Amino acid sequence: MCGPAGVLAGGATGDVVRRRRRRARARTTAAAEAGELAESLARIVDELRGGAHPAAALAGVRADGPLAERTLGSAANAARLGDDVPAALTRAADLGSGRIGTELRRTAAAWSLADRHGAPLAALLEGVLTDLRWRLAFEARTHARAAGPRATAGVLTALPLLGLGLGHLLGADPLAVLRDGLLGQGLLLLGTVLLLTGLTWADRLAAGSAP
Repeated sequence: MCGPAGVLAGGATGDVVRRRRRRARARTTAAAEAGELAESLARIVDELRGGAHPAAALAGVRADGPLAERTLGSAANAARLGDDVPAALTRAADLGSGRIGTELRRTAAAWSLADRHGAPLAALLEGVLTDLRWRLAFEARTHARAAGPRATAGVLTALPLLGLGLGHLLGADPLAVLRDGLLGQGLLLLGTVLLLTGLTWADRLAAGSAP
């Protein structure tokens, strides 16, 4: 429809859109996993304070949800078999995403400290839980505050497309200009590069504001 430049522009646009969707899905999954991990840690702390054995408290992760079971299931198995729980948490951290890996390493460090020095496990895990909940709340506030700039970036990205539609309504044929000749093809490529660069830059600014 718009020549070779249109094919290149469409491919580049599709690639950027797919990457943005993957990042959004990864961010949503990481937040859900961290939230479920926080709820599971809260239950474990409550059971430990109620006198439950650590192995029994960990065994309940299977009822905390699939994300919690995936992150803490190996630690629950280790506790049931009498193996090293901090080591199991560390292995799970190595297999998990960056966000969950960090949280599991904090949990492993707290559990290891309790095993080595006899510190109260419930108190140490509660410290990890408090920190995790604070960072989740901070990230949610930051993400909400960035909604306005993201919406503005989306509107600015759509303006060139609106301009093309307005040109058709006024009786011009902007697509013909972009389709015919080297100048039109060059303008199409240049406009697409500038558009996608601005969109990517706005995404990085919004992502940089998150913890």
